[in-house]
Amino acid sequence: MRVAICIVGFRNPADIVRCLAALEASTHPDFEVVICENGGLEAFEALTAAIPARLPGGQSVRAIQAPGNLGYAGGVNVCLRAAPDSEAWWVLNPDTAPYPEALAIQVARLRRGDCDAVGCTLHLPGGEVQSYGGIWQGWLARAVSIGHGSRLEDRPDAAAIEASQNFLNGASMLIGRRFLEVTGPMRDDYFLYVEEVEWCLRARSRGMRLGFAPDALVLHYQGTATGNSIAIAKKAKGPSYLNHRNAMLLTRDHFPSRLPVVAVMAIPLMLLRYVRRGAWRQLGYAISGWWAGLRGERGIPAFMSS
Repeated sequence: MRVAICIVGFRNPADIVRCLAALEASTHPDFEVVICENGGLEAFEALTAAIPARLPGGQSVRAIQAPGNLGYAGGVNVCLRAAPDSEAWWVLNPDTAPYPEALAIQVARLRRGDCDAVGCTLHLPGGEVQSYGGIWQGWLARAVSIGHGSRLEDRPDAAAIEASQNFLNGASMLIGRRFLEVTGPMRDDYFLYVEEVEWCLRARSRGMRLGFAPDALVLHYQGTATGNSIAIAKKAKGPSYLNHRNAMLLTRDHFPSRLPVVAVMAIPLMLLRYVRRGAWRQLGYAISGWWAGLRGERGIPAFMSS
């Protein structure tokens, strides 16, 4: 199966070089790498100077300069369009290091024919599981990571996870051709955060099925480009704002009748999350994002476009 590995960068060539080094060891050799650089000309030049044109196994590595900061979804879509003849696309964060067998195991799961996209076991540098998959709680506009905090030696129930998940973690998603043909690309008006949830919910509403390959392991350093991994009281405006804005947008797009209830319920949830950690500034960011989502604002926020 021919796979295009889709990576979106934003002024983080060191992450991408590390990710490519991990991909060199892949036991599934039939792939190419397509990278969309969102960080402008200087970042694109730094990236192209740092990466090879081919990996040692002969796989091509292509870098594309985005016409502006397209966000994660927009960057993924650039990569998808650049490799239209692939049989599958592996959407992969630049701050990941896949294990050698990860792609082969996911391809084998996809080839079984009873699913259209495949997730994996994402784990953090400390060895704890970040995610097996996800559940979007529609009434709370909240994403829950299945298996978060488990240890790598734990054995998850793959069938149970496949039965309960309704989205795959966007740091690593193997997307089959049928998924893309039926669902279409990511919604780039989400810009950043929650876009993979929307993509999967849209896919499932059109009959697509989500698989899980527990033995496909991907190390995720998490948030090196976006700052989403640091302590909540130290987060920049972007992650807090966009997570809450896009949760409201997703509710508008998929559960419009629930929006009045969801919007009201979001307020105490935000207070609970931020106040108890003393994250007053981040609470302000979250509320402004929540309000922007209620107004239907989309795309790159004005404070990020300069």
